[in-house]
Amino acid sequence: MKTTRLLSLLALVVTLGFSSCQKEEGEVSATEVSAMTLAKISNMGFNTQNVQRVEGGYLVEGDIILSDSDLNVSLETQALRVGEEEQYRTSNLVNVGSGRTINVAITTSLPSSYVTALDEAIRRYNAENLLIKFRRVSSGYNILLTKAPSGSTYLASAGFPSGGNPYNSVKVNSDYLGTNPGTNYLATILAHEIGHCIGFRHTDYMNRAYSCGGSYYNEGASTVGAIHIPGTPTGADPNSWMLACIGTGSNRYFNANDKTALRYIY
Repeated sequence: MKTTRLLSLLALVVTLGFSSCQKEEGEVSATEVSAMTLAKISNMGFNTQNVQRVEGGYLVEGDIILSDSDLNVSLETQALRVGEEEQYRTSNLVNVGSGRTINVAITTSLPSSYVTALDEAIRRYNAENLLIKFRRVSSGYNILLTKAPSGSTYLASAGFPSGGNPYNSVKVNSDYLGTNPGTNYLATILAHEIGHCIGFRHTDYMNRAYSCGGSYYNEGASTVGAIHIPGTPTGADPNSWMLACIGTGSNRYFNANDKTALRYIY
């Protein structure tokens, strides 16, 4: 099965069209990001392989945007390793109080099929009856979905909450995904990125090889927060919506452990 990292594509130019082998993250020149910046990224508990300078900050782990301000904030280390593939959250979450609706908009630069997929992603969250809810709007948004810049080497990207608010941008590589990649597949990708926007890290944070293949990688302690969510498993969780990699065309609805994580936080 073809496996797409959520979400680096640089090497896919080589592997996607010519073989069905697993796709790997692309090589990135070390000159693009300074050693000091890489050290800060490492101290935050993120993989420093293939970090890219992009609009708005630095792309790490294939789909997470860290801004310069993120890199310069000193936070107390908060990491609790219990197993290998539990659900994790960041230190910063969205303030929801007794209930809050997050408005999500999508630009007309994305095909209409992406609107359908966004509606499905929103439906999946709202079906869980959480304190946090989502609504698609045409203006007054909290999160905006836009087309990724031409030549982008990721499928989609997002960041983490700040100031009690969700990260406000999800960029989607429609040039790669095409005009109609499939509603459930695209909804899975969008739900994953919205998950980052509201504070979820990758389920296989402590062992990205689990969903992506390759060698074991332990990202270490984190200052941005990699806090285990109680009630989620300490063993393998093969179908989580927040795994770092996804099979091409796959549909990952929230599994039982994902629902536990969502309900615990929101």
